[in-house]
Amino acid sequence: MGKLLLTVAVAIASFIAAESLVCNKCSFSLLGFCMNAANETCKDVNSTCFTSVSTFPSLSSFKGFNTQGCAFDSTGCGKINTFSFLGVPYDNNYTCCSTDRCNPVVSGAPASRMALTAAVGASVLAVVFSM
Repeated sequence: MGKLLLTVAVAIASFIAAESLVCNKCSFSLLGFCMNAANETCKDVNSTCFTSVSTFPSLSSFKGFNTQGCAFDSTGCGKINTFSFLGVPYDNNYTCCSTDRCNPVVSGAPASRMALTAAVGASVLAVVFSM
């Protein structure tokens, strides 16, 4: 009897584990580089994986910010919304998918990160030396 209960418990646990969606999680990404990439197991059976990318149309070379993880409400999926930050408009593209790790973690090319770092560094030095 004990073996039968153990077998049933293992079968149920296997079914539940197989039904859990695993998404790539990134709480904050800057310039296409995730600061804290991890996996996230969604708790709700109706969850989807999401990627939310915010870009500034006026800065076409700026890769923007993004977040990723499990979405418990899919009503925003597939929508692009325009918002404003300090008077500057930005677009937020919210996409969803429903297979394990279907939202790949975006990592910018090292050369683009290096170029931006150099540009920011030069700007800071210019401001410091102009004072």
